[in-house]
This record gives sequence, structure tokens and C-alpha cells, in this order.
Amino acid sequence: MNEKKRGPLAHIVKRPVISKQQAYAVRALSIVLAIIVCAIVTFLLTGDDPISVFKTIWEGSFGSERRFWVLMQNISILLIISLAMGPAFRMRFWNIGGEGQVMIGVLATASCMIMLGDKLPAPILIIVEIGAAIVAGAIWAAIPAFFKSNWNTNETLFTLMMNYVATQLVAYFIIIWESPRGSGKIGIINQKTMAGWLPQIGQYKYLLTVIVAIVLTVVLYIYMNYSKHGYELAVVGESERTARYIGIKVGRVFIRTMLLSGAICGLAGALMVAGTDHTMTTTLAGGRGFTAVMVAWMAQFNPVGMIFTSFLLAFLQKGAGEVATQFGLNQSFSDILSSIIIFFLIGCEFFIQYRIVFRKEAK
Repeated sequence: MNEKKRGPLAHIVKRPVISKQQAYAVRALSIVLAIIVCAIVTFLLTGDDPISVFKTIWEGSFGSERRFWVLMQNISILLIISLAMGPAFRMRFWNIGGEGQVMIGVLATASCMIMLGDKLPAPILIIVEIGAAIVAGAIWAAIPAFFKSNWNTNETLFTLMMNYVATQLVAYFIIIWESPRGSGKIGIINQKTMAGWLPQIGQYKYLLTVIVAIVLTVVLYIYMNYSKHGYELAVVGESERTARYIGIKVGRVFIRTMLLSGAICGLAGALMVAGTDHTMTTTLAGGRGFTAVMVAWMAQFNPVGMIFTSFLLAFLQKGAGEVATQFGLNQSFSDILSSIIIFFLIGCEFFIQYRIVFRKEAK
């Protein structure tokens, strides 16, 4: 007798919608597993006990007041860029260009500080540089939206390509403005006069960035959930055909939303140059434009949820860096630990959305 052809041993099926509590439980478990794996990897390479690894991760962010405020800065910048990604992703416009939009904001801010630092009064200069960063970021983001709305180009590839263009523009102007000549860097901009530097609130260098992030979170939450534009985003994201049928101009929504996303990214660039770093480098964004994609996605494009996912990623990555430093390992080891953490955080979303069904043996 011929045996019946058997199906695959296992296959993936869409999971029924699970509750928020169950989804949070899966994510919490993934975090615990990520930390355990990081501890095991560190133990195998250093021989130190896992408890000391966990302690080092905690102390990397909360071991001193300065470390705490650096963590707040990292969270705030990451949150601001993630908030910029939210509206575009809500309408299923896959903007992967946050990194480039931030770098264009960085370039616009540095340009104003260098070229107008001795020509404008301090308050006017601050307004001009922030306005320039916002406008530059908005225009940079609107370009792929314009092509998408008119010629249906692939926004993922387009925005990704523009990241590299923006980075090379920054590299070009660093050579133009390098100080001292031949150094390949521009150093601290207006170090003596502090022209264009954003004011410091009290004794805390990073508090202004934190406040801006909180205000933007509230504004974006209201915008996305209670405004007409937020409603149009949701409709376009569900179905472009339905949106057009009920009279929504989809192309206009694309451009308007990307103008908003780019403007917020440009503001993030201004906060880094004029608020905290006071310089311009090709690595100033530090990959946060790409990390923000994960933050926005894991939070399901909810601005409030992005606070927690931003904190989680910034905290674990800061801890990974501290582990590498304390145990005498190089920066590559920190990247390995960060990759393990991100792998688990992304992988858990698979188990929230899907399940594996194994073949049942016939009796």
C-alpha cells in the first residue's frame, strides 16, 4: 500500500488576537531571556558571574546622577525620532529615513551657528537655527512623499537612499568647516561665544531635551487620536482605496504627514547640535533613526507606548556598553550584546502575531 503523503512537520499560522496583558507578558519574557543570554555570553568570555553582569547593566544607567541624565538624554532623542516615525507608519508609509532627516537638521543647525554666529543676536539666532532645522528636515522628508504620491515610487528604498545622501552632505561640509585644518572635524562650534547654544535649565544639561520630548508626546498623542488628520491617517493606513472613495486626498495626506515627520526629526537634530553636543559629526545621530523604527513598531505607533519602548532600548543598550567597559572588552562586544537584546525584542513580536502548529500523527 502506498503511504498517504504527509504534510510538513510544522507550519506557521496567524494567531488570534491576544489581549494586551498577554502581549506585554510575552515582551517581558523576551527581555528577561535577552538579559540571561547576555549574561551567559559575558560569562563565557570573561568568567565573571552573571549577577555582576546584571548589576553592571543597572549601574550603567543609574550608577550616578550623570549617568542618569545621559540616559534621559538618550531616551528623549530616541523618543522624539520615534514620535516622528509614528504618523507615517500609522498610514503604512514606511519611512526608513529618520536618520537622514535628523542629519539634515544637524547640518542646518550647524550652518546657522557657524555662518550667523557673529551676525545675529543670541535669541534671534536660536529661533533661526531651530526654524532652519525644522524646515530642512520637513523638506527632506517631503521629497520621497512627493514622488510616492505622484509616481508611486517605493518609499522604503527612497527614504533609505536619502539617509546616505544626507550623511555624505554632512561629511562634505565638515571638511569645508574643519577646525583646525586637516583635522577632519569641526570641534565645538562657537566655544568661546556660545552663540546659538540653547539655554540650560538650572544645573541640568539635558533637561530641555526631556521637556521637549514630553511635550511632543502629548501633542502627537492628541494629533493621532483626536484630530481630523489623525483620523485620515488611520483610514489611509487601513485602505487607500477606501480613503479615496470617501474623498480623502491620499497624496496630500502622504506629503502633509511626511512634512510633520521630517520637521520633528529636524528638531531632534537641532537639539543635539545646539542643545547638548555643540558640534557636527557624521555619527551624531548614532543609528537612532533606525532604532526609532523598532521603537515605533513595538509600541504599535502609540506615542505613550513609545515612552516605554524608548526607555527599554536605551537602558539595555547603555547597560551593554557599560558591561563592555567594565569587563575590559571592546566596543564590538557592546554591539554584540545590543544585537542580542534587539533580536529578542523583535523576535517576540513574531510569537505575538503567529504561532507554530506541528503535524499531528495519524492514529
